[in-house]
Amino acid sequence: MDAAHVREHASELPREPGVYQFQEGETTLYVGKAVDIRDRVRSYADPRSRRIARMVERAEEIECAVTDTETQALLLEANLIKRHQPRYNVRLKDDKSYPLVQLTDHEFPRIEITRDPNPGAVAFGPYTERGRVETVVKALRETYGVRGCSDHKFAGRDRPCLDHDLGLCTAPCTGEIGSEEYIADVESVERFFEGSPGLLADPLRREMERATEEQNFERAANLRDKLQVVESFHEGGGEAVSAQTSEEWIDVLGAVVEGEQATVARLHSEGGQLVERDRHTLSVPDDGEEGVGSVLAAFIVQYYAERSLPDALLLSERFTDDELDDWLDGESVAVRVPGAGREATLVELALKNARRGRGKADGTAALADRLGIERANRIEGFDVSHAQGRAAVGSDVTFVDGSPEKSDYRRKKLQDENDDYANMHALVAWRARRAVDGRDDRSEPDLLLIDGGEGQLNAARDALSEVGWDVPAIGLAKAEERVVTPDGSFAWPDDAPERHLLQRVRDESHRFAVQYHQTLRDEVSTVLDDVPGIGPQTRKRLLRRFGSIDGVRAASPDELQSVSGVGEKTATTIQGRL
Repeated sequence: MDAAHVREHASELPREPGVYQFQEGETTLYVGKAVDIRDRVRSYADPRSRRIARMVERAEEIECAVTDTETQALLLEANLIKRHQPRYNVRLKDDKSYPLVQLTDHEFPRIEITRDPNPGAVAFGPYTERGRVETVVKALRETYGVRGCSDHKFAGRDRPCLDHDLGLCTAPCTGEIGSEEYIADVESVERFFEGSPGLLADPLRREMERATEEQNFERAANLRDKLQVVESFHEGGGEAVSAQTSEEWIDVLGAVVEGEQATVARLHSEGGQLVERDRHTLSVPDDGEEGVGSVLAAFIVQYYAERSLPDALLLSERFTDDELDDWLDGESVAVRVPGAGREATLVELALKNARRGRGKADGTAALADRLGIERANRIEGFDVSHAQGRAAVGSDVTFVDGSPEKSDYRRKKLQDENDDYANMHALVAWRARRAVDGRDDRSEPDLLLIDGGEGQLNAARDALSEVGWDVPAIGLAKAEERVVTPDGSFAWPDDAPERHLLQRVRDESHRFAVQYHQTLRDEVSTVLDDVPGIGPQTRKRLLRRFGSIDGVRAASPDELQSVSGVGEKTATTIQGRL
């Protein structure tokens, strides 16, 4: 695309806030945001760098999406970058994105919060805080009764579900409300998101006043809090946080750029104490034109998707991005580049952490290449644990870019069964059903890793097939550390980073499963508490030594006394009681 074609395309674009995408066929080359889409796109007729000039030359089409506000344009840009991974943008290698609200295109539309809207759905957002969005969506459902259930739950019902009893749905599934009346309620919800807060605020205010008159003060207070969220919803949330005056939560960001990769180290401080530190990798265009400030700007907007913003950000270098400045200012986030004192020391510590992270291979690219899949940035690991079929549990851990994402860990209590294959089938089927039904708020994984060999992997793949969840799955057998795939079993080199990555995921899923199993086992085996002389720690040691109450019961007095804290008298008492 030459300069004349850029100007021609630009003349057809709106003069409103939004995002634009340079496309080469189906491939997104670059995503940008603008207060005035037409003016910004026209500027690409005279590219500001060699990289942008190459991008424009490759582009065949320019697409755009209009937003209501500059903040929404900023957030939508972050979502699109994460979804399409455009070659000419700085890209954070994680997959969190800002939530949107969609009204589906069903005969009776449903409302739901999503990161990836359905084709044909009417979507609003994106928004910065999921909690705020959930409050608004629930209030809308209480007021207008729009359904939030899955298609499977909606179809074939002969009586309303619990949502109807709770006042969250008018039950179009069983004809409790007619089509025209239901669609009118859906249109009211649409108008609210389009900028008419009174459609929700007014009913909430009337209900709050009614509760106050009836001296139901607890309900009135809850309605007041909900009303405050609703009234600030269309204002970008600034009003909701403007009361923050002290900086209790501070994030310190230090960034280094090397070739096509940048590393950002984050230190998190609460109440003056460092409580967390982590490193994050970003892909950077390879022309060397992206500085640290640009990397930090890209990191901030992409990282704080679905994460709470701190009270202050301390940066190693200032970025130049007016829309980002306006957004952070609206969210009452102070931004500083300290030159001296304790804050400057913290920034230097962050930079040291960032430099330490350079050159560390996370194994994800090598793993994707080895398996022949598009990417392996997000891996979920599964394992089961039980004691001869008792206290059976399953773990589902998540790794992003080779590091554990503990906020996305899940665990599941399984039906007690002394069958590892059946337990693995049940665990993976549970995860798959939640994904297919839209009940799991995590992003979809690139790969599932099963702790076990061919039998466990086959059980997992059968579960995936039955539910209809299309995600690649492999196994890692402990005995010989062989990688098991649908195509066979393989021994990868001991020093291969992709093998080390799988081992880390496998070991963590095993640890998490065993920990949960021990917790459940200890909770249900409280009969030992009735034995004089046995406290909580001795009870745990007995159960870990002998596996279960039955194992303790079968142990000889000498075996019992081998456990720290158990003497001859206590051992005799245990056998008498059990």
